[in-house]
Amino acid sequence: MKTTKKAIIIGSGFSGLATACCLAKQGVEVTILEKNEKIGGRARAFKANGFLFDMGPSWYWMPDVFEDFFQLFDKKVSDLYQLKLLSPSFSVFLSGNEKIDIPESPKKLEELFESIEKGSGEKLNKFLAEAKYKYEIGMKELVYKPALSWFEFADARVLAGIPRLHILQSFQTYVRKYFNDPRLISILEFPVLFLGAQPKDTPALYSLMNYAGLSLGTWYPMGGMKKIIDAMEELALSLKVKIEINTPATKIATQNNKASGVFSNEQLFEADVIIASSDYHFTEEKLLDAEFRNYSEEYWNKRTMAPSSIIFYLGINKKINNLQHHNLFFDESLQQHSKEIYETPQYPTRPLFYVCCPSKTDTTVAPEGMENLFVLIPISSGLKDDETTREKFFDIVMTRLENRTGENIRAHIIYKRSYAINDFTNDYNAFKGNAYGLANTLRQTAVLKPSIRNKKIKNLFYTGQLTVPGPGVPPALISGQIVAKEVLKQLNLN
Repeated sequence: MKTTKKAIIIGSGFSGLATACCLAKQGVEVTILEKNEKIGGRARAFKANGFLFDMGPSWYWMPDVFEDFFQLFDKKVSDLYQLKLLSPSFSVFLSGNEKIDIPESPKKLEELFESIEKGSGEKLNKFLAEAKYKYEIGMKELVYKPALSWFEFADARVLAGIPRLHILQSFQTYVRKYFNDPRLISILEFPVLFLGAQPKDTPALYSLMNYAGLSLGTWYPMGGMKKIIDAMEELALSLKVKIEINTPATKIATQNNKASGVFSNEQLFEADVIIASSDYHFTEEKLLDAEFRNYSEEYWNKRTMAPSSIIFYLGINKKINNLQHHNLFFDESLQQHSKEIYETPQYPTRPLFYVCCPSKTDTTVAPEGMENLFVLIPISSGLKDDETTREKFFDIVMTRLENRTGENIRAHIIYKRSYAINDFTNDYNAFKGNAYGLANTLRQTAVLKPSIRNKKIKNLFYTGQLTVPGPGVPPALISGQIVAKEVLKQLNLN
């Protein structure tokens, strides 16, 4: 009689839930161990004073990745949650009191670029055509590879298309081949800030992000990003996945060079295979004996981290004019802010920041006549975090926010909560309090990222933002699928 295989997954973020669903579909008995009282990892949500706040991810890009995931289970996104295309996609506040709304229509976008820089409308179409090619190769083929060997990438189509992928060219140089106006450059370079590197250190391959955001549209799941987690939880439970909340992993048990289970304090959860969707560094340093670790502390300290963040969740007891759903405040130097994140790690002297106001789209996230604000400042990982520093930056961004919107906002705050490096460390065991994972630099791409397999324990795997394919919600969903395939091979169930 065939024995059912058991898998333990540490962590219930996007990658952990994706892995769980894919394994359970193939008959694996899956248990997720979640240290917090709510599942979802960085995509948790909380309610306060009648407001519903998404705690982390707020951009819904690459809708095809979500559709492809749920299609694995014969479901459509529309069966699970309602998507709304945002119009405009987002707004960019620039210096000199200039504000640009980015239209969701390709034709209007072309007209916008042309109005800013003569000839750039046609150049934008060429730029996005190349970005589409990169997206189709990158997001349909490259990112679904486990990156255990460079030979995986020796695909005829990939090899033939390498010159068009611009892997060895910097994003900064590539964008400037098409556009000269600094406003257009800022619009195209902003996604790179969240990829985890300066434009000059990011491969031009990542112009695929511009195709994702400008061509595929910026969407919003009504009810908030937590709706995606709710849908994945419902799917997992329907597949008989067990989810244990308030159950922190405290030790990976090993026997004869194999992982035999996971301890949560004194309780042992036995398994045939273990998948760590938890922070990779934490898993190795705190849950594994030194002899079984893939990487040393020296290795980790040499990694280039994507940013952490200072976040403010604000409930405002009035409506605010001059804000859209997504708002980028690029009225200071992107180059200077990026340098202070990556080259000379320090708090930014003149920070860029992002404001999400989902109540512009969704009446369920704030009481009637009020606004829900999510304010995020990207900062370097590993900085000292204290209340004084948080308040200093709160004042900086609120002054600029009030000046640019022409609104008195501070006097109308009826709820306020901050979240920064210490919270990322406490809630997610995040290495250096990072928010996004590893920077997508050329030296930290594909096989050069931390491996999804433990090199000494054959039944221990890793998934999530510190391994392939990298930071972001769609990559996390893909990471879970990649690891599930490798686990099924291990268990001879593929």
